[in-house]
Amino acid sequence: MNKSEHKLIKRKLIKICLLVTVGILYIHKFFFQSLVVYAAEERPITGDTTVTTVIRPTGTTETMDELMEPNMTNSITIRLNEDNGQLNGALRILLTLTLISLAPILIIMMTSFTRILIVLHFTRAALNTQTAPPNQILIGLALILTFFIMEPTFNQINEQAIKPFNEGEIDQEEAFDLAMKPLREFMYPQTQLKDAEMFMEIAGQEWDGEIESIPNTVLVPSFMISELRTAFWIGFMIYIPFIVIDMVVASTLMSMGMMMLPPTTISMPFKILLFVMADGWALIIGQLVRTFY
Repeated sequence: MNKSEHKLIKRKLIKICLLVTVGILYIHKFFFQSLVVYAAEERPITGDTTVTTVIRPTGTTETMDELMEPNMTNSITIRLNEDNGQLNGALRILLTLTLISLAPILIIMMTSFTRILIVLHFTRAALNTQTAPPNQILIGLALILTFFIMEPTFNQINEQAIKPFNEGEIDQEEAFDLAMKPLREFMYPQTQLKDAEMFMEIAGQEWDGEIESIPNTVLVPSFMISELRTAFWIGFMIYIPFIVIDMVVASTLMSMGMMMLPPTTISMPFKILLFVMADGWALIIGQLVRTFY
């Protein structure tokens, strides 16, 4: 390659670079200078005037250093109480996903789900049917019964807290207090006094025995301990008739000299027969639901 060809290629490269630079400047002028960011469409939280994110208008750059510096700024402003009081759509989605992720914990800790699931598990263990009904069926049945029992409480939360908050009548703190009130009214009657006193003593706080003066940090663990105690007591009562059947079958086999035959193999059909004849599922679930009323 001679010098003339080298100079020709160099000139072409310079022309291409100039064309690319002009194109970039044109796109910058067409797009970024007209970019406006609002927090809401109907009533903009950022203000009624158009605010551009461009620092220096096009054509005002004087030095090469200014040309190389970023000519855009990004800022996010979230204001609720002093303006329209409404959350942005993205923030609503974030809060909804957060509540969905916390929903299993809330259902287990602050509803009737724990007692129901433990009692159903004790019933299956007493029948000695291993995995019949399977865990999916027991959990699904416990969820359905939980929604049935907690329906009045959920309706109160929706009417007293969620709807007023969405309409902008109350703020977040008031909505949380109003949402916790129906749950506290549900948990307090199911909580045994000695459990609440134990946690109040551990926390070093005095309690006058009223529901309004017990904090949530004490009421929730007290409710959990009470639910576990009640569920195990109900499970013990369910075990008694099935233990009697096991004892009768074991004594019969011993008297017949059939010591090598497992008593549970013979007693399980009789347990199932007794459970079906007594309409055991309806009896246990009906009495279990009544314990919350």
